[in-house]
Amino acid sequence: MSTIYSIVSQPEDQKYDDRSVDFIREPVQQATLVANHGIRGDAKAGRNKSRQLNVLSYEWLESLQDKGYRTAPGQFGEQIIVQNLVVEQLLPGDRLQLGESAMIEITKARTGCERLEAAQGRSNEAFGGMVGMMAKVISGGEIYVGGPVRKV
Repeated sequence: MSTIYSIVSQPEDQKYDDRSVDFIREPVQQATLVANHGIRGDAKAGRNKSRQLNVLSYEWLESLQDKGYRTAPGQFGEQIIVQNLVVEQLLPGDRLQLGESAMIEITKARTGCERLEAAQGRSNEAFGGMVGMMAKVISGGEIYVGGPVRKV
């Protein structure tokens, strides 16, 4: 069974003075997804309709530890890490139910960028240009660490 491994967000009152530093992310045990917005209280939410969530695979992150990447929750700028689901094989239009009622739709692959390289202090080459998936929230609801994830 696929589950939510971690949820992180950027508090609305915390902004970047220097974009070459780590991503500002705080772990939470539960969060509310808001339709057409993202995570309630996340500074990144609501800015871009197709990039409301960054979703990564736990197993993908694990594979990067031996290559020297920092893989703790939030260090790749993601909001949600999913365990036991190959996120990088999802396609635009695929939908995932998170928790009991929240639904997200994959919009596109997330690619590495200069911002990620700066935060990691390393090249994006190890992941071949893809860093999980971007998604939008179709229907809101409560999600929580350890909660179910189901492809629909």
